[in-house]
This record gives sequence, C-alpha cells and structure tokens, in this order.
Amino acid sequence: MNDDIAAKLGLPHLHKGWVWLVGAGPGDPGLITLLGLRALQDADYILYDALVDEALLALSDAEKIYAGKRAGVRSCKQDEICDLLVTLARQGHRVLRLKGGDPFVFGRGGEEAQALARAKIPFRIVPGITTGIGGLAYAGIPVTHRDTNHAVTFITGHGTDGKLTKLDWTAVSRGAPTMVLYMARRFAAEIADLLIAAGRRPDEPAAIVANAARPDQQVIVTTLAGLGRAAENSPALAIIVIGENVTLAGELNWLAAAQAR
Repeated sequence: MNDDIAAKLGLPHLHKGWVWLVGAGPGDPGLITLLGLRALQDADYILYDALVDEALLALSDAEKIYAGKRAGVRSCKQDEICDLLVTLARQGHRVLRLKGGDPFVFGRGGEEAQALARAKIPFRIVPGITTGIGGLAYAGIPVTHRDTNHAVTFITGHGTDGKLTKLDWTAVSRGAPTMVLYMARRFAAEIADLLIAAGRRPDEPAAIVANAARPDQQVIVTTLAGLGRAAENSPALAIIVIGENVTLAGELNWLAAAQAR
C-alpha cells in the first residue's frame, strides 16, 4: 500500500503481539479493505481460510498457515485455530487472521475474538464485504430494493452438528420477504419444502450464486419449487437468495457485460 495514502487516512499499523481479524470479502481480491491491505503489509503470520484469493496472499512475505474449513474436507478444528492465534501473539508476532467475506457473518470471527479477549490478547476487527451482499451484487441482485422488499433475513443452512438449522421456518417465511442462505446448498430442497408448506409461493423467484465474485461465477435463476434440483447442478461454493428481487438479475447483470468487453 502507498505509505502516503495510509498516512493521509491515518491507518494504524498491526503491532507486535496483536491479532487482526480481517474480512477479505467475497472472491474478487479487489474487495479487500485498505485496513486489510495494511495488515497484509505488516503481518509476520497469516492464518487464512479456504475462500481467500491467492493473489492477496502473494502480496505478503509473512509466514502463511492454512486454517480453513470446507465441508467434506479434513480441516483445522476451531479450538486449534484459536489456540494458535493466542500462541503466536504471545510470542510477540504480528498476526493476521484472514477470512473470506466478513469475519462476523457466519465466519466464526466472534468465537476467535472471544478467545483472544479471554487470553487478554489485543486485537482489532476489520469488517469485510459479506458474500450475502457483495456476492449477490456481482450477480446483479440487490439485497434490498424499494419495489420488492424492505427487509432481508440472513440464515445459515446448517448448525454446528452439520444438520439443517433448527428455525421456526413458518415464522421466517412470514417475516422475511427476502432470504439469503449461506452454506445451504445441501439442504436446498428441504428448505424449499418447508417454506412452501409455510405458505410461500412455489413459483417465487430464487437464485443460486456459485463462486460469487470470481471469474467462474455461475448464477442459476429458478423458482422456490425448483430450488432443490437447481442446487444439485450447482458448484458447492454457493449462496442462495429467495425473493422478488431475484427478478432484477437479468436487467442488472453488469458483470457479464464487463467480461464481454
């Protein structure tokens, strides 16, 4: 990062013995914040997850440790990640925990921040653009629009036990004109059935955005009734949106136009 820009903006440094929990945003490495770039510049160690673009890691000379979590893939346990953050900070290192999206939106950043606070390790939270907003924007789907919805509900598709999230789906159905579902592809058909049983229209617009904000992004526009079958044909890394604002995707598909130039 240009030091003159950093100085003019008064950006802090990542100091020794500190941990920064930084959101890298979804896919496109250009979506990282200036504070995120500063952390990449300063860090001695980077613990990164599976969704972080390699181009960002290439910007730093720090020691890099993979600490990601992907369904069906052997990965670090959360306690191990928290313990490593504490250990490295106590050794006096400048530690960057780099996570895709936003660390506090279904990213377990809250758990890691709690571990640091309890260990009396100084830390900073650097929010990122969450996939449920930024990823949909790259698909031309505004998360809110005054002609379609005045509220949106963000939901994780599975709990800590790996099973479908235990929610009052009838209440969610009635109170959420637009729903954005993270990590829900495996349960898409079951969720659709629950929502239809709760009174949602089977022909309500829905979409699956796979590999959001990446060169291989794929957008599947379907209906609530067709969501399960569409999910079967979608890549694993996907986010789901249900609501009338999905109808805007055709008109606002700016990414396809940009790639065509």
